[in-house]
Amino acid sequence: MTPDPAARLTALYERHHRQVYAYAVSRAGRPLADDVVSETFLVAWRRLADVPAQALPWLLGVARNVMLERHRDQARQAGLAEEMARWIREADDVADGVTERAATLAALAWLPDRDREILTLTAWHGLSTGQAAQVLGCSRATFLVRLHRARKRFTQVTSVQSAVAPSPSTTRRVTDGQRVAAAG
Repeated sequence: MTPDPAARLTALYERHHRQVYAYAVSRAGRPLADDVVSETFLVAWRRLADVPAQALPWLLGVARNVMLERHRDQARQAGLAEEMARWIREADDVADGVTERAATLAALAWLPDRDREILTLTAWHGLSTGQAAQVLGCSRATFLVRLHRARKRFTQVTSVQSAVAPSPSTTRRVTDGQRVAAAG
């Protein structure tokens, strides 16, 4: 005759829960021990037919597996949290880059064409001052003077833009010394 499953689990619990609890406390600490014991006996209930006559080693093995699974879950969660934090940092970096690029493009739009060309040849196209001077057909010394003046005007425009952020519809640009409305 097969004993009542509930009565069998109750007998297992009454006989071994203190030892399973002590094992859980020694391995996982008091804060997790109650949860480990609960999950251990839940597994015992689900697999009651697999519980051997000498149940304590089997129950301690289940408790060990429960603790290992919790440890893996915590490690996985910590890894996911770190990955999410990295994504957020990268998204912030991308957003900062987009904002900086938009501000730079807006500032460049205010500069005369000659200043834009001088600045972009060195900053964006990566040419040396000698190479950029060759592109413009001037001496290196002349290019350096023009570059210095273009950078100064760029700095002035960016400081004005940071103080007053114009809307795209009011953005104007300077072309060869004359202001013209920007297409927007």
